[in-house]
Amino acid sequence: MKFIFGDDAFSLETLRAMGYACYGGADIGEVLMITRKIPEGDELAWHREWKAAAERQEQLAQRSLDACNPASARHSLLRASNYYRCAEYFRRDDPSNDSEVVSLSRRSRCAFLAAMTLSGNGFEQIEIPYEGTTLPGYVHTVDHSGRPRPTLIVTASLGSTLEESYFVIAAAALERGYNVLAYDGPGQGATLRENHLMFRPDWEAVVTPVIDYAISRPELSSHQLIGFGYSLGAYLAARAAAFDPRLAALILNDGICDFRAAVERVLPPFLLDWVRRRHDESANPVLALHMSTDIRFNWAMRHGMWSMGASTPADLTRAFLDYSLTEVAERIRIPTLVLDAENDQFLHGQALSTVRAIGDTWATLATLTIDEGAGEHCHVGAMPRAHQVIFDWLGGVAAPPPTSPSTSVQSATADTPTSALPETT
Repeated sequence: MKFIFGDDAFSLETLRAMGYACYGGADIGEVLMITRKIPEGDELAWHREWKAAAERQEQLAQRSLDACNPASARHSLLRASNYYRCAEYFRRDDPSNDSEVVSLSRRSRCAFLAAMTLSGNGFEQIEIPYEGTTLPGYVHTVDHSGRPRPTLIVTASLGSTLEESYFVIAAAALERGYNVLAYDGPGQGATLRENHLMFRPDWEAVVTPVIDYAISRPELSSHQLIGFGYSLGAYLAARAAAFDPRLAALILNDGICDFRAAVERVLPPFLLDWVRRRHDESANPVLALHMSTDIRFNWAMRHGMWSMGASTPADLTRAFLDYSLTEVAERIRIPTLVLDAENDQFLHGQALSTVRAIGDTWATLATLTIDEGAGEHCHVGAMPRAHQVIFDWLGGVAAPPPTSPSTSVQSATADTPTSALPETT
């Protein structure tokens, strides 16, 4: 589905940004005006126009605060946070030495934090102990009562941020009575940009301390913790669930069983063979040529090298091959919803492979379609439809809607399988 731009990367990222309008992260008219000033494929203009739009929203927020109108200020600040994220997105020539990357990331975070202070929901900025340092996180609660509620633990994607998780799932969860704990793991958000921690495939080492933290908070119901991961985060969340039995349910948006298959979709067999055999003197020039002609591939390789600590495109390609659930998926024995996008540009077939690897006793496949506007990667542009599927399934399978205080929610265990719902299409 092409949206405004002919280039796949610009099209998808614009749809992603505008798709957050339903939760206050964008305004449709603003996005149309921003993008009309960006020539096709012009990354410098992309940075300039999204940054200018974010700065305008910060100024408007201040005017609203001066006029004693916090609700209007909050809306502007949420948009500013998302627009700063967009402005930073394609600056990947040398991100580890680009001060603008850090600056835009911080401005996105500051705008978001300011918006949360104006929210009616509970909110707390947290630090989670992790291997001698800490991981940044946010706890969103439905209210300030301290009442224990089912809680989503949100794992972000390869190129997402902690602040974006609010639009991806947290706002929808809060509306439905769920609390949320979101965090930046190694290779993500501020953990990458400011602490320089890189991705790791054994994500159970990351989520275990996150769950440890969650169960220390009485309002995050310890027997109703639900893992949620999107894009690469779906692999990461599933990997963690295979090793930590404390999750009651799992939502993968969209399912990734073997990232190797995603790599194989975009690289010819001879090139993969060179990479595997470490003929880097031949592989790297060909990969560089492909990067020079494809904005999306160039972003994935440059961001991947930065976030995974790879020094060359060939090194990164080999690193991607380690991200596989093939040998551990059968250990996942909790109700699992695996979302699929009919027109997924990156992960076609991976959701079905994930269901097969976990087994249909535990895993349910939900395919969202092009006709309903939800067929793009992670259903960008159709978040309400994705959330409808997610929370309808979650309420019926793992955690009933928390609207009735008297309702007892039972955690699924390996000895009490939950029947899978029919495939949703």
